Amino acid sequence: MKQMERTPWADLDGQPRELTAMLLAALEAMGRHPEIRRVRRTAREALRPETGWRLLDAGCGAGDVARRLAGETGGEVVALDVSAATIAAAVERHDGSAVRYAVGDLASIDLPAGSVDGVWCERVLQHVDDADVVIAELIRVTRPGGRVCLIDTDWTSLAFDGVPPALARTVVDDMHGRLTPRRADMGRTLRRRLVGKGLRDVTATPVTCLFPDPASAAVVLPMLNPGVPEDAWTTPPGVRQKWFSHVEAAGARGDFLAVLTIWVVTGAV
Repeated sequence: MKQMERTPWADLDGQPRELTAMLLAALEAMGRHPEIRRVRRTAREALRPETGWRLLDAGCGAGDVARRLAGETGGEVVALDVSAATIAAAVERHDGSAVRYAVGDLASIDLPAGSVDGVWCERVLQHVDDADVVIAELIRVTRPGGRVCLIDTDWTSLAFDGVPPALARTVVDDMHGRLTPRRADMGRTLRRRLVGKGLRDVTATPVTCLFPDPASAAVVLPMLNPGVPEDAWTTPPGVRQKWFSHVEAAGARGDFLAVLTIWVVTGAV
């Protein structure tokens, strides 16, 4: 069977240095976006970490969530990511909080069973080869009574208004599997996956992110970011130019709209 092509997000260390730097900057910009911050507030309320809890941030990126959780709880946070470049960036940004950074495979986590009180895993499972294997590891390292919080995108929920629908479909289909993941429905599958693993008190909250202008949307949605290199597009000639022309026109008219649902799913081990 032919192996699926991995997205740049799934293989940051395998990208050219310039692209890695661009992707890390994109991660930081997303973390500052009001809609992503709203998703994170929802997840924080669902996880309900207690004072002194030891937490795992699985797929920590540049570590901004790990540092925030450590500051709020006063406990240690293990910030784990498969990318050495990402962990290096996280270490550079360290603020003295009780965060321990590590490079590691989420499918085989180098932590003892039951060694953390809670897990945060944000927009990671859409990129991994086998989400159920990773989820099993997250559960394994969580103590009985601890909580696992999974946050992920349902890219199939992505919808636009103010631009030609057929053109939008062409662009979105082109992006899936290269700049957005092939497992586009991951967010809405999380509840089923946790229920199937036997977790208790599973809650699922859909957070619909609203982007009322192209500049806001471009921070989170790669098909709206003109900074994405042209060679990342494989649409027929002229489609990219036509797309951005329509997007710009909709922004000028004030009737542009993009919406995307990100799911927050939490359960007790």
